[in-house]
Amino acid sequence: MMLRRSLLALLPAGLTMPGIAGTQGGYPSRPVTIVVGFSAGGTTDATARQIADFAQERLGVPVVVENRPGAGATIAAGRVAQARPDGYTLTIVSGSPFTIAPHLQHLPYDPLRDFTFIARYAASPTPAYVLAESRFASWQDVLDFARERPGDLRWTTAAPQGGPRIATQAAFAQLGLETTYVPFGSMADALTSLLNGTIDMAVSTDYPNLLSAGKVRLLAEMGTDRLPGMEALPTFGELGYPLPLQTAFGLGGPAGLPAAVVSRWEALLQDLLATPAWNMLLQRFYSVSAFEGSAAYTARLRQEYEATGAQIRRLDLSL
Repeated sequence: MMLRRSLLALLPAGLTMPGIAGTQGGYPSRPVTIVVGFSAGGTTDATARQIADFAQERLGVPVVVENRPGAGATIAAGRVAQARPDGYTLTIVSGSPFTIAPHLQHLPYDPLRDFTFIARYAASPTPAYVLAESRFASWQDVLDFARERPGDLRWTTAAPQGGPRIATQAAFAQLGLETTYVPFGSMADALTSLLNGTIDMAVSTDYPNLLSAGKVRLLAEMGTDRLPGMEALPTFGELGYPLPLQTAFGLGGPAGLPAAVVSRWEALLQDLLATPAWNMLLQRFYSVSAFEGSAAYTARLRQEYEATGAQIRRLDLSL
């Protein structure tokens, strides 16, 4: 200790020894935790672990993934909302706990006040799809059928109160179309019903294996952008529907994160998105890089939150 004090005394004012700055307020100087609201496996967890590995190399401190599944990822969001805004507790941001669940249940956080949204980094297509041999060769065919035969179009999504159900129901309502939504206990059951012809259409991210096997035909994309590999699909945004929702993933933290911390993670994510390993990972999950910085990402989530709430109330989906 005396040697260290003696060495410090020899340094000019304002300078410190190498390796000491990190313990005097430099970020980061200790492990960073990224909280994931889902179990291991799947797009959310896989991207979180890739981010953690890359950040650990760049930042020089351990970056660990903490899985906190349950209640549609609202448990994880609640944990992060209550964390200190010092950059050492972050979370993966997905739509439901921030733009949908707050309209449907009482939660221990406010999505617009209790978080800092750092950046969006990936998007996944959420198409409307039918069997390959279906009578519907296009999205317009679906609309024409629903118009000619009110109530006969039977369709489903992964969750009765999830984004795909709300967005698609809002589209049909805007067009004045009467259809039949069929809820299932699991998406596996829903896909079984699609394959045996019990239902006509699904809107979800669960299509890749069926598409690879030539069993389904994609008709439209629920979001705003024509994503790579699906440029031929019309999007809900282009069609002028009231709630185009892009299934996307981002990084966030508690409200009040220092601007320097936000900037550091924005830059780190941009570097990661340019690596071959990252793009290979996304290809496994039929996802694409979709960077959006903090200001634009925050504005997007606020708009989605407000628009989703309006449609939930309009469609009476709050129960």
